Amino acid sequence: MERKLEEGGLPYRKRSDRTSRLKKYRSFRRRKWIAEFKDWFIMAVVVFSVISMLNLFVFNISMVKGHSMQPTLYEGERLFINKITLAFRDPRRGDIVVLHDPSNGPDRKEYLVKRVVGIPGDIVEVREHKLYVNGKPATEPYVDTAIEDADFAPVPVGRGFYFVMGDNRHAGASKDSRFFGAVPLKMIVGRAAFIWWPLPKVNAL
Repeated sequence: MERKLEEGGLPYRKRSDRTSRLKKYRSFRRRKWIAEFKDWFIMAVVVFSVISMLNLFVFNISMVKGHSMQPTLYEGERLFINKITLAFRDPRRGDIVVLHDPSNGPDRKEYLVKRVVGIPGDIVEVREHKLYVNGKPATEPYVDTAIEDADFAPVPVGRGFYFVMGDNRHAGASKDSRFFGAVPLKMIVGRAAFIWWPLPKVNAL
């Protein structure tokens, strides 16, 4: 009788062993999945943090809106904005920069894209529909027309300020320093380094 009981108990122990191994396997898979999820989550947080820091201090991607920089830039083009360059050098004449819109009113935008035409210490004026800097005609191969807006008397650019204009010189085409004055360096976000989209227009600025 005892022998029969022992033999009859063998299948049950086998089933019990299989169930135990299955539970252990599932537990192992669950712990492995949780560990992998934690690794991916940590990696995602690190990547997001690095990209956020780079976007905050090093570079930014911006899209051109409006027509104020034609024929150099056209609406819808994407620009790579170099922010870190301002930590090593101030904007120069001819640089295309992105700045906070200093104007007020319903047509105010968050950012503007303009060209620096006057740096601290310069005297800027428009005479006979042409830009003059420090009494000399400015060389502007990037424009396609004379300035159609009204002339203005010489304006000194103060220390730490920059006079910016759009490349589109048609009447009323650009809201710039002719209307809101020279802008302080702290309002300039970065320098437009190149067009990166669309691909046929990829070009350094």
